[in-house]
Amino acid sequence: MRTMRKALLIISLFHLSLLFVYPQGNSYGFLKKDTLVIGNTLIERKFLWNNGNLKTYTLTDKSSGQIWFNKADSPDFIISKKNSEACNSSHTVIEVKETVVHPGYLEVGVLYSLDRLDIKRVYRIYDNCPAIACDTYLKGITDAVLDGKVGNLADMKNIEFAEDMKSRQVTAVLDQIKLDGFHWQTRIVEFNDVTDWNNNLVFETDIIPYRKNSYKGNLLLAHNAEKEKGFFFLKEAPSSNVQLAYNGYDFTTEFGHFMVNGLGMSEKDIKEDEWRKTYSCVIGTYSGSEVDQLTALREYQKNIRKLLPGRDEMVMMNTWGDRSQDSKVNEKFSLIEVEKASRLGITHFQIDDGWQVGKSPNSAIAKGTFKNIWDNPDYWKPDPQKYPNGLHPVVKRGKELGVEICLWFNPSVQNDYADWQKDARAIIDLYNACDIRTFKIDGLAIPTKESEINLRKLFDTVLHETDYNVVFNLDATAGRRGGFHMFTEYGNIFVENRYTDWQNYYPYWTLRNLWKLSKYVPAEKLQIEFLNKWRNADKYGNDEFAPVNYSFEYLFATTIAGQPLAWFEGSGLPEEAFSISGLIKTYKGIQHDFHTGIILPIGDEPSGKSWTGFQSLKDGYGYFIFFRENHPDENGILQTWLQKGVKVECTPVLGNGKPITRTMGHKGAINVSLPSVNDFVMYKYVIIK
Repeated sequence: MRTMRKALLIISLFHLSLLFVYPQGNSYGFLKKDTLVIGNTLIERKFLWNNGNLKTYTLTDKSSGQIWFNKADSPDFIISKKNSEACNSSHTVIEVKETVVHPGYLEVGVLYSLDRLDIKRVYRIYDNCPAIACDTYLKGITDAVLDGKVGNLADMKNIEFAEDMKSRQVTAVLDQIKLDGFHWQTRIVEFNDVTDWNNNLVFETDIIPYRKNSYKGNLLLAHNAEKEKGFFFLKEAPSSNVQLAYNGYDFTTEFGHFMVNGLGMSEKDIKEDEWRKTYSCVIGTYSGSEVDQLTALREYQKNIRKLLPGRDEMVMMNTWGDRSQDSKVNEKFSLIEVEKASRLGITHFQIDDGWQVGKSPNSAIAKGTFKNIWDNPDYWKPDPQKYPNGLHPVVKRGKELGVEICLWFNPSVQNDYADWQKDARAIIDLYNACDIRTFKIDGLAIPTKESEINLRKLFDTVLHETDYNVVFNLDATAGRRGGFHMFTEYGNIFVENRYTDWQNYYPYWTLRNLWKLSKYVPAEKLQIEFLNKWRNADKYGNDEFAPVNYSFEYLFATTIAGQPLAWFEGSGLPEEAFSISGLIKTYKGIQHDFHTGIILPIGDEPSGKSWTGFQSLKDGYGYFIFFRENHPDENGILQTWLQKGVKVECTPVLGNGKPITRTMGHKGAINVSLPSVNDFVMYKYVIIK
């Protein structure tokens, strides 16, 4: 009897340990009776257990003590109109250890079944982060239709009676919350990549939610005007128009009811014996003004991948911007370019298409193809005619000069990346044999769920086999790719191709795209180009915004809020260009400190004639970058993200500015002076009052 009691006590203690989990950090997750609770020091979300088919009960912003009560009757996740009873429910709480790629976090998993469909919801909670992410996995069989198109509101009946207000059912809901109040000032942000065709990358739609309506976008920011508090939903998916099984919208609002829609898979993509991941969703809370809202979002985004100085910070040079394509690429050319890169102060030299045996469709010297790459087993080996000694002499010289050698790579897209293992092995072999760790990933096409899964397997395998040292520059210029909110854990984003040859490089265009993206996407994740302004100057004629009308230093400065990309051949530069080396050297000294802040746009939108810039907010200090474009006034007044009355002491670190001390005016306005047009200054500021 005593032995049985002891066994029962051990079992009881074991179950109690599953109910209450407090790891070494401040994140926690536990199931107590009918309530699942997950959170940390800044946010908490309570759910009614509902046999695993969770219903949010409260969402708490711990920074202010604000508790939001969910009024929705339905579960948070909806895949079908059928009201099936959940069964086979269970939960797990796992502490995921920190790696060289990501911080540690707590993972709370909830598993349940609806008829023949198994559902797994995995919540990620990072310490000291006011947001909770949710990854959803499906397995089994469902009769739901997941890719139906949204109807047109014009086809709805006019409203004369209360019965007429009943609106259509939304079937696939990733997450939702229904809150009290009618005064929800809401912004939906839509993003465009495919930047070979798009030069307008961010679209903001401001609404006050009314009757049920749907919107495109990856981000929804909701501010309650009565309480001056709110929350955000982030859909971790490609840009709206290239999502899988897309039903035409990402968010649905109805008064205080907010839903995230679109799973990124159709019912045909769900397999009986394999877990398949939908798009992920993040909810975060904040109290205060817009800067608090954006800071909450950014604190989550900065937890997706660590930013390490020796790995992720870079001033890269890639010669493709001068349009020689692969016609010059060989050992001699690469060695010359490494020397030029070193003189400029470049940290990474990337050899684009042309280093390999195989010829791509973009080759200037042969009609190549991306189809059936592995018909040639040597496709991804250094071309022995161009590199008779392999890549080793170039890598060796790069190390001597402090320049890391990087490569371009195009995965074999046919049959939904069926050859992903061969692609992964090719990258791993280049890492092991040649010490190459940074790869520009180009030519991606993700038209199916199978292709997305295999592509992720490729990336994960490479990272695992290289101790997570490889960095991917993910090209966002064409095709169906990850956009600005998916695959971001793998590296940074190559934003755009621009060329003086086609007169589609204008410094203020590039600055504008970075400025607009930086409000909602970490600027330090974006590779931003500057070009050889002396090339093709005659093609621009008398255009006042032509690159030649700006200093080379200014062109570099337009990129520094992101990761600068020297998009040119160093050997094609005039001697005067190398005077920029001092500026680049100084920048590298503060690059990481600047990038670890919350970088947000300030001033007016770049137009070629604006006062504009960026601010990096840190604890007690930060950085300003001010640009005087071709603006008639040498004194600019720019709104910043500091509060009125804050006094700062500003010390110039780059550009042409004098030390200043300023007290912030209305809406954080600061007065700045630059005597010349098309000039800039970067300040480090310290808050002194």
